[in-house]
Amino acid sequence: MRPNVLLKTLRDQARGLAAWSVSLALIVAMYAAVWPSIRGQPSMSDFIDQMPEAFRSMFATTGADMSTPTGYIQIELLSFMGPIAVLIYAVGTGAGAIGGEEDRHTMDLLLSNPVGRWRVVLEKFLAMAAGTFLLAVVTGAALVLEGRLVELDLPADKVAATMLHLALLGVVFGTLALALSAATGRTGLSRGIPAALAVLAYIVNALAPLVDVFDRLQKLSPFYQYIDHDPLRTGIAWDSVLVSVATIAVLAGAAVVGFRRRDIPA
Repeated sequence: MRPNVLLKTLRDQARGLAAWSVSLALIVAMYAAVWPSIRGQPSMSDFIDQMPEAFRSMFATTGADMSTPTGYIQIELLSFMGPIAVLIYAVGTGAGAIGGEEDRHTMDLLLSNPVGRWRVVLEKFLAMAAGTFLLAVVTGAALVLEGRLVELDLPADKVAATMLHLALLGVVFGTLALALSAATGRTGLSRGIPAALAVLAYIVNALAPLVDVFDRLQKLSPFYQYIDHDPLRTGIAWDSVLVSVATIAVLAGAAVVGFRRRDIPA
């Protein structure tokens, strides 16, 4: 019988995913607990407006009013902490998908089974994507359910749209890590390069209104596809979804090609 790489990988990730899920629910609970002390206070928005423009661009969504539920979550969770958490998981999982097997010297055992290399890569990719989407679902559910306890009322459909874009952001960089891992077998490199590119993409998108060079590059940034159209207010932007999906497909294809061309050490 052919081994089911996807199910085995998901089983291996189950404890880690459970810990990540609990952690994200607790992070949302922390922000929800702070909300009653901020609710309806225009002074918070005035404070943000007084920040230097560059700093405001880095950490505050344009036009967000922190005294409202939507603006508060945009600034406190969705602009920085949420993406960081999802990216850490996705990049780490993508980098370890192939490189981790080689570090543990289990890849030769896996490939000795009647399973093609392309299938190993694609099922590892599906496991990474499934885990990333699960974390987005947990975060979205926590926002809606925990928010209701403290009158942090957010529209469920807009939260779902935002979590879709957040998950796709994570999968883009997770698939890049997987492609590097498949092509090189080096987990450190496969984590470091996507992490550096994620920081660069964040800076390009955040400072695009202030820097002409970044303005011309902004639409190439995955962070632009994630947040620039403001999904928590406007819902899903299907053009951004298509760009993200196309990017993921290209990177997954590159991962398959890179892995098939390599000699795998025992």
